[in-house]
Amino acid sequence: MTTYEINDRVALVTGAARGIGLETARQLCERGARVALVDLDPEATERAAAELGGRAIGLGADVTDTAAMESVVAEVVERFGRLDIVVANAGIAPRVATTRTMDPAEFERVINVNLLGVYRTVRPALPHVIANGGHVVVTASIYAFINGVLMAPYAMSKAGVEQFGRALRGELAQHGASASVAYFGFIDTAMTQDAFADSIAERFIATFPAFLLRKLQPSVAAAAVVAGIESRAPRIIAPRRWTAYSALRGLVNPIADRRTERNAEVQRILSDAEKQPRTPVDALTRAAQPASA
Repeated sequence: MTTYEINDRVALVTGAARGIGLETARQLCERGARVALVDLDPEATERAAAELGGRAIGLGADVTDTAAMESVVAEVVERFGRLDIVVANAGIAPRVATTRTMDPAEFERVINVNLLGVYRTVRPALPHVIANGGHVVVTASIYAFINGVLMAPYAMSKAGVEQFGRALRGELAQHGASASVAYFGFIDTAMTQDAFADSIAERFIATFPAFLLRKLQPSVAAAAVVAGIESRAPRIIAPRRWTAYSALRGLVNPIADRRTERNAEVQRILSDAEKQPRTPVDALTRAAQPASA
Protein backbone atom coordinates (compact mmCIF):
# COMPACT_ATOMS: atom_id res chain seq x y z
CA MET A 1 0.00 0.00 0.00
CA THR A 2 1.08 3.58 -0.57
CA THR A 3 1.95 6.05 2.18
CA TYR A 4 -1.09 7.01 4.23
CA GLU A 5 -1.58 10.74 4.70
CA ILE A 6 -2.54 11.66 8.29
CA ASN A 7 -3.30 15.34 7.64
CA ASP A 8 -7.04 16.07 7.90
CA ARG A 9 -7.86 12.57 9.10
CA VAL A 10 -9.84 11.87 12.26
CA ALA A 11 -8.34 9.52 14.84
CA LEU A 12 -9.59 7.86 18.01
CA VAL A 13 -6.99 6.85 20.60
CA THR A 14 -7.81 4.89 23.76
CA GLY A 15 -5.72 4.88 26.92
CA ALA A 16 -4.99 8.47 25.93
CA ALA A 17 -4.97 10.39 29.23
CA ARG A 18 -1.24 9.82 29.62
CA GLY A 19 1.70 7.72 28.48
CA ILE A 20 1.89 6.24 25.00
CA GLY A 21 -1.72 7.07 24.22
CA LEU A 22 -1.34 10.75 25.00
CA GLU A 23 1.93 10.97 23.07
CA THR A 24 0.36 9.22 20.09
CA ALA A 25 -2.56 11.65 20.13
CA ARG A 26 -0.12 14.57 20.38
CA GLN A 27 1.91 13.43 17.38
CA LEU A 28 -1.19 12.74 15.31
CA CYS A 29 -2.37 16.28 16.03
CA GLU A 30 1.03 17.64 15.04
CA ARG A 31 0.58 15.93 11.66
CA GLY A 32 -2.74 17.63 11.12
CA ALA A 33 -5.22 15.05 12.39
CA ARG A 34 -8.19 15.77 14.59
CA VAL A 35 -8.08 13.39 17.52
CA ALA A 36 -10.52 12.02 20.09
CA LEU A 37 -8.73 11.00 23.27
CA VAL A 38 -10.57 8.27 25.21
CA ASP A 39 -9.81 7.07 28.73
CA LEU A 40 -11.67 5.95 31.83
CA ASP A 41 -11.42 9.20 33.81
CA PRO A 42 -13.38 11.92 31.96
CA GLU A 43 -11.72 14.85 33.74
CA ALA A 44 -8.18 13.58 33.18
CA THR A 45 -8.97 12.87 29.55
CA GLU A 46 -10.42 16.33 28.99
CA ARG A 47 -7.33 17.89 30.58
CA ALA A 48 -5.09 15.82 28.32
CA ALA A 49 -7.06 16.89 25.26
CA ALA A 50 -6.84 20.54 26.33
CA GLU A 51 -3.03 20.22 26.27
CA LEU A 52 -3.25 19.43 22.57
CA GLY A 53 -5.37 22.41 21.55
CA GLY A 54 -8.47 22.76 19.44
CA ARG A 55 -7.84 19.74 17.23
CA ALA A 56 -8.46 17.34 20.14
CA ILE A 57 -11.40 16.36 22.30
CA GLY A 58 -11.43 14.21 25.44
CA LEU A 59 -14.09 11.58 26.11
CA GLY A 60 -14.46 9.43 29.20
CA ALA A 61 -15.39 5.80 28.55
CA ASP A 62 -14.66 2.28 29.75
CA VAL A 63 -13.33 0.16 26.88
CA THR A 64 -14.95 -2.93 28.39
CA ASP A 65 -18.41 -1.36 28.00
CA THR A 66 -19.82 -2.17 24.55
CA ALA A 67 -22.53 0.49 24.65
CA ALA A 68 -20.09 3.14 25.88
CA MET A 69 -17.67 2.48 23.03
CA GLU A 70 -20.47 2.52 20.49
CA SER A 71 -21.49 5.91 21.87
CA VAL A 72 -17.91 7.18 21.72
CA VAL A 73 -17.60 6.27 18.04
CA ALA A 74 -20.96 7.87 17.30
CA GLU A 75 -19.93 11.06 19.11
CA VAL A 76 -16.60 11.26 17.28
CA VAL A 77 -18.34 10.95 13.92
CA GLU A 78 -20.94 13.52 14.95
CA ARG A 79 -18.30 16.00 16.17
CA PHE A 80 -15.77 15.55 13.36
CA GLY A 81 -17.87 14.20 10.50
CA ARG A 82 -15.84 11.01 10.01
CA LEU A 83 -13.47 8.51 11.59
CA ASP A 84 -10.38 7.22 9.79
CA ILE A 85 -7.83 5.96 12.33
CA VAL A 86 -8.29 3.90 15.49
CA VAL A 87 -5.48 3.25 17.97
CA ALA A 88 -6.78 0.67 20.45
CA ASN A 89 -4.16 1.22 23.11
CA ALA A 90 -5.88 1.01 26.51
CA GLY A 91 -4.60 -1.74 28.76
CA ILE A 92 -3.71 -2.68 32.32
CA ALA A 93 -1.15 -5.00 33.87
CA PRO A 94 -1.57 -7.23 36.92
CA ARG A 95 0.80 -7.24 39.85
CA VAL A 96 3.26 -10.08 39.34
CA ALA A 97 1.99 -13.39 40.68
CA THR A 98 1.67 -16.99 39.62
CA THR A 99 -1.64 -18.11 38.16
CA ARG A 100 -2.31 -20.18 41.30
CA THR A 101 -2.01 -17.19 43.63
CA MET A 102 -3.32 -14.32 41.51
CA ASP A 103 -6.78 -13.05 42.44
CA PRO A 104 -9.15 -14.50 39.80
CA ALA A 105 -10.94 -11.16 39.54
CA GLU A 106 -7.67 -9.43 38.70
CA PHE A 107 -6.75 -12.13 36.18
CA GLU A 108 -10.08 -11.79 34.38
CA ARG A 109 -10.08 -8.00 34.53
CA VAL A 110 -6.78 -7.92 32.64
CA ILE A 111 -8.22 -10.13 29.89
CA ASN A 112 -11.39 -8.05 29.76
CA VAL A 113 -9.60 -4.71 29.37
CA ASN A 114 -6.65 -5.74 27.25
CA LEU A 115 -8.33 -8.12 24.83
CA LEU A 116 -12.07 -7.61 24.82
CA GLY A 117 -11.56 -3.87 25.32
CA VAL A 118 -9.54 -3.76 22.10
CA TYR A 119 -12.30 -5.62 20.24
CA ARG A 120 -15.01 -3.39 21.73
CA THR A 121 -13.06 -0.33 20.60
CA VAL A 122 -12.43 -1.52 17.07
CA ARG A 123 -15.75 -3.18 16.26
CA PRO A 124 -18.02 -0.09 16.17
CA ALA A 125 -15.37 1.89 14.30
CA LEU A 126 -14.91 -0.62 11.48
CA PRO A 127 -17.70 0.64 9.19
CA HIS A 128 -16.12 4.11 9.22
CA VAL A 129 -12.56 2.83 8.82
CA ILE A 130 -13.67 0.72 5.85
CA ALA A 131 -15.68 3.52 4.25
CA ASN A 132 -12.68 5.86 4.45
CA GLY A 133 -9.92 3.38 3.59
CA GLY A 134 -8.46 4.03 7.03
CA HIS A 135 -6.18 2.25 9.47
CA VAL A 136 -6.40 0.43 12.80
CA VAL A 137 -3.59 -0.06 15.32
CA VAL A 138 -4.02 -2.64 18.07
CA THR A 139 -1.51 -2.61 20.91
CA ALA A 140 -0.01 -5.99 21.70
CA SER A 141 3.35 -6.36 23.45
CA ILE A 142 6.57 -8.31 23.48
CA TYR A 143 4.56 -10.45 25.90
CA ALA A 144 2.69 -11.72 22.84
CA PHE A 145 5.77 -13.80 22.07
CA ILE A 146 7.92 -14.11 25.22
CA ASN A 147 7.15 -16.37 28.17
CA GLY A 148 4.49 -14.79 30.37
CA VAL A 149 5.54 -16.33 33.67
CA LEU A 150 4.26 -14.21 36.59
CA MET A 151 2.21 -12.16 34.07
CA ALA A 152 0.01 -14.88 32.57
CA PRO A 153 -3.17 -12.87 31.92
CA TYR A 154 -1.19 -10.02 30.40
CA ALA A 155 0.63 -12.41 28.06
CA MET A 156 -2.61 -14.18 27.18
CA SER A 157 -4.34 -10.92 26.34
CA LYS A 158 -1.47 -9.59 24.24
CA ALA A 159 -1.12 -12.83 22.27
CA GLY A 160 -4.84 -12.58 21.56
CA VAL A 161 -4.49 -8.97 20.43
CA GLU A 162 -1.70 -10.01 18.06
CA GLN A 163 -3.92 -12.59 16.41
CA PHE A 164 -6.82 -10.14 16.24
CA GLY A 165 -4.65 -7.56 14.50
CA ARG A 166 -3.29 -10.07 12.00
CA ALA A 167 -6.81 -11.21 11.15
CA LEU A 168 -8.01 -7.62 10.83
CA ARG A 169 -5.26 -6.77 8.37
CA GLY A 170 -6.24 -9.66 6.12
CA GLU A 171 -9.93 -8.84 6.33
CA LEU A 172 -9.51 -5.10 5.69
CA ALA A 173 -7.29 -5.44 2.62
CA GLN A 174 -10.26 -6.07 0.31
CA HIS A 175 -11.66 -2.68 1.35
CA GLY A 176 -8.46 -0.69 0.86
CA ALA A 177 -8.09 -0.28 4.63
CA SER A 178 -5.34 -1.73 6.84
CA ALA A 179 -4.25 -2.66 10.36
CA SER A 180 -1.05 -2.82 12.40
CA VAL A 181 -0.07 -4.77 15.48
CA ALA A 182 2.12 -2.71 17.84
CA TYR A 183 4.57 -4.60 20.04
CA PHE A 184 6.13 -2.56 22.83
CA GLY A 185 8.97 -3.62 25.07
CA PHE A 186 9.67 -1.89 28.36
CA ILE A 187 8.41 1.69 28.09
CA ASP A 188 8.79 4.18 30.93
CA THR A 189 5.12 4.56 31.86
CA ALA A 190 3.18 4.44 35.11
CA MET A 191 1.82 1.03 34.19
CA THR A 192 5.28 -0.50 33.81
CA GLN A 193 6.45 1.12 37.04
CA ASP A 194 3.42 -0.19 38.94
CA ALA A 195 3.58 -3.71 37.48
CA PHE A 196 7.23 -4.23 38.44
CA ALA A 197 7.26 -2.32 41.72
CA ASP A 198 7.84 -5.12 44.23
CA SER A 199 10.89 -7.16 45.13
CA ILE A 200 9.75 -10.33 43.35
CA ALA A 201 9.32 -8.40 40.12
CA GLU A 202 12.69 -6.73 40.50
CA ARG A 203 14.42 -10.08 41.05
CA PHE A 204 12.67 -11.63 38.08
CA ILE A 205 13.46 -8.76 35.73
CA ALA A 206 17.10 -8.98 36.80
CA THR A 207 17.26 -12.41 35.15
CA PHE A 208 16.64 -10.83 31.73
CA PRO A 209 19.59 -9.84 29.51
CA ALA A 210 20.41 -6.23 30.41
CA PHE A 211 20.25 -4.93 26.84
CA LEU A 212 16.58 -5.93 26.62
CA LEU A 213 15.62 -3.94 29.71
CA ARG A 214 16.51 -0.42 28.62
CA LYS A 215 13.29 1.57 28.71
CA LEU A 216 12.06 3.85 25.95
CA GLN A 217 10.18 7.07 26.59
CA PRO A 218 6.49 7.08 25.59
CA SER A 219 7.19 9.68 22.91
CA VAL A 220 9.52 7.25 21.12
CA ALA A 221 6.90 4.50 21.19
CA ALA A 222 4.29 6.95 19.93
CA ALA A 223 6.56 8.01 17.07
CA ALA A 224 6.80 4.37 16.04
CA VAL A 225 3.00 4.11 16.05
CA VAL A 226 2.55 7.21 13.92
CA ALA A 227 5.23 6.09 11.47
CA GLY A 228 3.51 2.71 11.29
CA ILE A 229 0.20 4.35 10.45
CA GLU A 230 1.82 6.46 7.73
CA SER A 231 3.41 3.39 6.15
CA ARG A 232 0.46 1.07 6.86
CA ALA A 233 2.98 -1.28 8.44
CA PRO A 234 1.77 -4.74 9.47
CA ARG A 235 4.00 -4.69 12.55
CA ILE A 236 5.27 -1.87 14.77
CA ILE A 237 8.02 -2.98 17.17
CA ALA A 238 9.61 -0.66 19.72
CA PRO A 239 12.37 -0.84 20.79
CA ARG A 240 13.61 -2.26 17.49
CA ARG A 241 15.97 -4.64 19.31
CA TRP A 242 12.99 -6.95 19.88
CA THR A 243 12.48 -7.39 16.12
CA ALA A 244 14.97 -10.23 15.80
CA TYR A 245 13.43 -12.06 18.77
CA SER A 246 9.99 -11.76 17.20
CA ALA A 247 11.22 -13.06 13.86
CA LEU A 248 13.06 -15.98 15.48
CA ARG A 249 10.49 -16.81 18.15
CA GLY A 250 9.97 -20.34 16.82
CA LEU A 251 13.62 -21.09 17.54
CA VAL A 252 14.21 -18.92 20.61
CA ASN A 253 11.08 -19.67 22.63
CA PRO A 254 11.71 -23.39 23.24
CA ILE A 255 15.13 -22.48 24.60
CA ALA A 256 13.70 -19.67 26.76
CA ASP A 257 10.93 -21.93 28.05
CA ARG A 258 13.42 -24.63 28.99
CA ARG A 259 15.48 -22.04 30.86
CA THR A 260 12.39 -20.91 32.78
CA GLU A 261 11.72 -24.49 33.86
CA ARG A 262 15.30 -25.39 34.76
CA ASN A 263 16.99 -22.19 35.93
CA ALA A 264 17.41 -22.44 39.71
CA GLU A 265 17.17 -18.70 40.35
CA VAL A 266 13.99 -18.33 38.27
CA GLN A 267 12.40 -21.25 40.09
CA ARG A 268 13.37 -19.75 43.48
CA ILE A 269 11.71 -16.50 42.47
CA LEU A 270 8.54 -18.34 41.47
CA SER A 271 8.54 -20.24 44.76
CA ASP A 272 8.96 -17.01 46.73
CA ALA A 273 6.20 -15.38 44.70
CA GLU A 274 3.79 -18.06 45.84
CA LYS A 275 4.76 -17.55 49.47
CA GLN A 276 4.41 -13.78 49.67
CA PRO A 277 1.18 -12.42 51.19
CA ARG A 278 -1.31 -10.96 48.75
CA THR A 279 -2.55 -7.43 49.49
CA PRO A 280 -6.04 -6.30 48.45
CA VAL A 281 -6.43 -5.97 44.72
CA ASP A 282 -6.02 -2.36 43.63
CA ALA A 283 -5.68 -3.09 39.90
CA LEU A 284 -9.46 -3.39 39.64
CA THR A 285 -10.03 0.22 40.52
CA ARG A 286 -7.19 1.71 38.46
CA ALA A 287 -8.06 3.49 35.25
CA ALA A 288 -7.10 1.62 32.12
CA GLN A 289 -3.56 2.73 31.37
CA PRO A 290 -1.68 2.87 28.11
CA ALA A 291 -0.13 -0.50 27.42
CA SER A 292 3.61 -0.37 27.62
CA ALA A 293 5.14 -3.80 27.80
